[in-house]
Amino acid sequence: MPHDESRRVLDPERDSAALKALTHPLRIRLLGMLRQDGPATATELSGRTQESSASTSYHLRVLAKYGFVAEAEHRDGRERRWRAVHAVTSWDNAAVSASPEHRVFLDVTRRAQIEHLERSLVQHEEDLAAARLGPEWLEPSGISDLLLRLTPESLGELMERFERSAEELADRDASDPRAEPVVVFSAGLPLATRDPANRPLANRSVTSRPVATHTTGAAADRPESTARTENTEPDSPPDSPLDTPGTPPDSGPGAGAS
Repeated sequence: MPHDESRRVLDPERDSAALKALTHPLRIRLLGMLRQDGPATATELSGRTQESSASTSYHLRVLAKYGFVAEAEHRDGRERRWRAVHAVTSWDNAAVSASPEHRVFLDVTRRAQIEHLERSLVQHEEDLAAARLGPEWLEPSGISDLLLRLTPESLGELMERFERSAEELADRDASDPRAEPVVVFSAGLPLATRDPANRPLANRSVTSRPVATHTTGAAADRPESTARTENTEPDSPPDSPLDTPGTPPDSGPGAGAS
């Protein structure tokens, strides 16, 4: 798990241009692939995403301009290799939500994380079926969901405890040869209380403390339909429009993308 030195915290006022640059599903996915799979060239990432190499090269340069990626050691002198600068990107939900133009960032990153979950599930099942993972992984792996009644403070505490425990366990297992990459997701989504006719009741909250969230580079493909903010960088390379989205192979960080 990342520590402070490998975590980048985005501030909406100080890092407004960087937030806008990252509000692009393909850039989120490229960043996540570099975090999970290690350094790669634009051509290699092009093959994994079904995008043109001109497109991936352009978006990597945008990510580099805003400090998300940097050049890695080259295998040869023919093409630049890129690496992720940080293992995690984090932000404060309340600060980002305060601005309509930055609110789109939350929508895009959350959709990216959901798509990453779907691809991770497919890869997990394929790895089990092909015996690339041993049977000892069957019992502890999986997806669970709970419906709890919590206050904003308790939800914040729950998320903090979860992340702290995950970091402690990852540190403990860092040198264990049996350890494998494990994609871990967390979500806490309050729902308004409803009456018997399923109609939301009036807002009963007085104050709330939004929980900071992050993407570990949960690299995701483009959502089919997302709003866009005006970016300081064009979404597509000049004279080279982005390819239409396909169904690219798995990727992820953790990221996360975030």
